[in-house]
Amino acid sequence: MYQLLKESYSYLFEDALLEEIAKVGKYRTFAADEILMEIGETIKFMPILLNGAIKIMREDENGDELLLYFLERGDTCAMTLTCCLGNNKSKIQAISETAGELIMIPIEKMEEWIVKYKSWRNFVFESYNTRLMEMLEAIDTLAFMKMDERLYKFLTDKAKVLGTTEITNTHQEIATEMHTSRVVISRLLKTLEQEGKIKMNRNKIEILQF
Repeated sequence: MYQLLKESYSYLFEDALLEEIAKVGKYRTFAADEILMEIGETIKFMPILLNGAIKIMREDENGDELLLYFLERGDTCAMTLTCCLGNNKSKIQAISETAGELIMIPIEKMEEWIVKYKSWRNFVFESYNTRLMEMLEAIDTLAFMKMDERLYKFLTDKAKVLGTTEITNTHQEIATEMHTSRVVISRLLKTLEQEGKIKMNRNKIEILQF
């Protein structure tokens, strides 16, 4: 596990911290489309992602979902950090977008390492800042972008996270993540195809422009 950590985090953390993470952390693999955390779940571990992609979702009182942001290699979840430090239950749902690996760190180590390691402290604060900017971007997208612009941004953002120009999500899956209807998504996808920005093939959407 130490070698995996070194490959993903040696540019961030000193060897002493990597050794501690390897000692107390729990290694976990996950498959695509796996629920990794549910809303209301008691948080005992903080995840740091070795590889793969995870989407962080928010749910309203009616059970409708909205995508907040993606986690990629080298990331952790600021919402989880907040709940860990406040000893609260999870306020988000984490679902794997792809298969991957992560390390689960016991929450009692978080505050200890913030004091002990400057690199960990910087990592935690930078994670807060990055996720905050992404959530502000999500709010701006909802408030100021037209639906076709939101959809195109959603597709290109997902393509960048996955490192591919092809999206295999169904129209209904996209609609769920964007908190709208399948009919609206299907109509707007046809419009984007007519504009030459995407190409719809059988069971996949190809991004033609970034």
